[in-house]
Amino acid sequence: MIDRKMLLEYAAGIGVQLGENQLDQFDLYAQTLVEWNEKINLTAIVKPEEIVVKHFVDSLCLLHEVQVPQNARLIDVGTGAGFPSVPLKIARPDLRVTLLDSLNKRVIFLEELSRRLGQRNECLHSRAEDAGKGQERRERYDVATARAVAHLRELSEYCIPFVKLGGLFAALKSGEIEQEISESGKAIQAMGGRLEEVRRFKLPDGSHRTIVLVRKISQTSTKYPRPHAKMAKNPLI
Repeated sequence: MIDRKMLLEYAAGIGVQLGENQLDQFDLYAQTLVEWNEKINLTAIVKPEEIVVKHFVDSLCLLHEVQVPQNARLIDVGTGAGFPSVPLKIARPDLRVTLLDSLNKRVIFLEELSRRLGQRNECLHSRAEDAGKGQERRERYDVATARAVAHLRELSEYCIPFVKLGGLFAALKSGEIEQEISESGKAIQAMGGRLEEVRRFKLPDGSHRTIVLVRKISQTSTKYPRPHAKMAKNPLI
């Protein structure tokens, strides 16, 4: 379905080397995504070349911008159709991935996708603020990531509680985010994080992307994360 040569070249351009088996997996991923998208709303991006650039390469850029430890435990918060974590797992099979989403239909898709790809992912149906309170997952992950449209302030409250001390929260964002970053400083600090770096890059189609990197430097207070309604009513600003 996808142009394998295109994916191979674009991935190599960001320092990610893919073998034939991995290209097979990406092709199967694209087929499964388009197939299931006819039944449930997963993505508006269904053209093969756009899937390669806007989903696969966009996700893999995280490996170019961040040194993810070997055998790292990674949680993808609000993962949707599995981005960025499933492409990361294809490129780095050593990763131990939790796919978290609040919509059960998407979780069912992720379970089937993981089965087809031969990935042993934990597919978790939960709201982030609920899962982040439980001791089983709170401060247990080396990396938390999100490629979501939510404000960085709320994403920080959702994601940083999952990260262990010394670990990293990586937010994949698009568009201008300077104001968003400035509005999120209090939330990042309250969660025990420190803004470490802001990485900017372009995808092969010319669209701009940003990865905001937050290091976990102290434990998150047990009063966080708060329910979504409280976040909306009393934002940390």
